[in-house]
Amino acid sequence: MPENNLTIAGAIAKLKEKSQSVKLPDGLIESLNELFAQLEVNSKSEDTFWSFYQSASKYIDWVIKLPWTNQSKDILDLNYTRQKLDENHYGLDDVKQRIQEYVSVLALQKTRHPEEPFRAPILLFVGLVGTGKTTMAKSIADVLGRQLIRIPFGGLGDPLYLRGQSRLHPEAEPGAIIRGLAQVKTNNPVILLDEIDRVADDALNTIMGVLVELLDPEQNARFTDHYLDYPFDLSQCFFVATCNNTARIATAVMDRLEVIQMPSYNDEEKVMIGKKYLLPRALKDSAITKDELIINDDVWPNIVRPLGFDAGVRTLKRNIEGLCRKTAALILSGTTKIVIDESNVKKFMPQW
Repeated sequence: MPENNLTIAGAIAKLKEKSQSVKLPDGLIESLNELFAQLEVNSKSEDTFWSFYQSASKYIDWVIKLPWTNQSKDILDLNYTRQKLDENHYGLDDVKQRIQEYVSVLALQKTRHPEEPFRAPILLFVGLVGTGKTTMAKSIADVLGRQLIRIPFGGLGDPLYLRGQSRLHPEAEPGAIIRGLAQVKTNNPVILLDEIDRVADDALNTIMGVLVELLDPEQNARFTDHYLDYPFDLSQCFFVATCNNTARIATAVMDRLEVIQMPSYNDEEKVMIGKKYLLPRALKDSAITKDELIINDDVWPNIVRPLGFDAGVRTLKRNIEGLCRKTAALILSGTTKIVIDESNVKKFMPQW
């Protein structure tokens, strides 16, 4: 059906005007001219035209959303890098040093050889659950001043989720990469490929094949999404991947990655993380002031390890959040100050 009582000629003119509202690659402009020619051919039959018009309009909407030329400006300051990393992560000095080294290389590349193609390292953070892999990837986006696209791979069973579907399918849309680029509106974001070792078994080989194309500098400059059907340059993106272990990752993918091992935290480090990072955030999220909840130093070991060893800090985070929820309930019941010590810590901790 016509939109807003548009005539066929008006509808075609509207799409042409929309396609000219942004700067597009020459090859894509040629493809759109072919699309407009097809619209002209279909204009002889009104029913056929409006069906084709809906598909063409949706496609052009996606095309003009994409950041073909828009880039964010990098922050390449080592002092700022270290400051942001220390704000978000306790310890992990070796990992932080590696990231500072990569930022240093990027700074030299852009200063001394600005005309040469930019090639960011492709990092793989390997470590147990809760050791900070995903948050470290987010910190890289922060220190560079770039947008972040997170693509979860856990349980992923269809490579079309990454590549998109052909426009021949009625409900087709671009894949996760192109959708993410349209959302962040820059062509050089940090793209986090999260938990790439946890894809579905029956799709492992095909998804690894897509990863090879994504992570190969010789190929990702012309990454083709099935829906877009035109190459998009991903060579300016900073790819970061995470996994628990590398056993299920194809050798061809591993060859393109620089592995950074995320160490487990000991109890002393967890106490510092709990005090310095997790508790202040949990208090803020729970609208509790630091004067309303006091945790004595001697009970932190109970909070860190109430039920046994945990390599990461997710259990610690849940324990602190649960403690704050119990505190909030007591405050609403009339208690003005809660002090957690050895006499009452078990009441605030999970017991199984």
